[in-house]
Amino acid sequence: MFIQARAAAFVTTFTLAGALFTALPASAQTTFNLSDVLPDSNFMVANAVTFAEEVKSATNGEVVISVKAGGSLGFKGPDQLTAVRDGLVEMADINISQQVGVNPLFGVEGVPFLVGSMEELKAYHEFVRPVFERLAAENNQKILYMVPSPAQYVYLNTEVKSAEDFRGIPVRGADKNTVDIVSALGMAGVAMPWGELIPALASGRVKGVATSATSGVDGKFWEFMEYVYPTNHTWGSNMVTINLDAWNSLSPENQAAIEKVAADLEPSFWNVSRQGDIDSIAIMAQNGMQLMEISDELRAEMVERAQQLQAEFIERVPEAGAIVEQFKASQ
Repeated sequence: MFIQARAAAFVTTFTLAGALFTALPASAQTTFNLSDVLPDSNFMVANAVTFAEEVKSATNGEVVISVKAGGSLGFKGPDQLTAVRDGLVEMADINISQQVGVNPLFGVEGVPFLVGSMEELKAYHEFVRPVFERLAAENNQKILYMVPSPAQYVYLNTEVKSAEDFRGIPVRGADKNTVDIVSALGMAGVAMPWGELIPALASGRVKGVATSATSGVDGKFWEFMEYVYPTNHTWGSNMVTINLDAWNSLSPENQAAIEKVAADLEPSFWNVSRQGDIDSIAIMAQNGMQLMEISDELRAEMVERAQQLQAEFIERVPEAGAIVEQFKASQ
């Protein structure tokens, strides 16, 4: 009798405990990996980490984003879009122009000498962003935020007053688009990865570089060159995207919270890029480099020489023509 009573009491207690456990709200945590090929020191990675922290707070810890920088997940830059598309990783920080192999329209932001400043780039994004959002959706993902790289410069040891002064100078570009642009200006464009650049400058294989101010500081260009020309010859942005299957697995409340975090942070991320440019120019000036003013006449000549490249891009990517014309008409 005693044993039966103890057994009944145990069953009752277990049943009550089970009922209590069932009644407690479930707070399952969802963890997404965010792939980034850039190193931890890059401002784009810092932006992604800030975004992840704010998302965790806004979702009360229900959504955790783990930023994997430095290509640690094994994806290279051009792989990022398809990796998210195919569900190999839930999120990525994607260099948009590197995705032209998936769709050449991803290159529309880099039309040479179309955009002259970050303010103009913001206006251009009114026409470009909806296109990128459509292309992202076609590749099973959603754009959460976009951030531009800093302005572009040409670094030389030669003082330039006319386009003829560019003639024949071997200048390194990171990609074919940049090499084509500097070549159109009369320089001898050389495609070269970053790892080969400093030895090439030291040996004289190249005597100039087309890149951003932040890269100018990274490479200590003042050891090799004296003049910095703010050409703004092309622009490019990164987009942080999320796989649509992963996105749709979230509650509407968490989706709304993440969208708000992205919208709130994006303007400050643009400011981070802008400030990085300003700070880098100041550092180079402190080390003896001169920021040169490009005359209206020289800039007009540079733009004229790039017109053929613009026409060739639009010929290759006809859909880009309407976007470019809409932007020009708005200016």
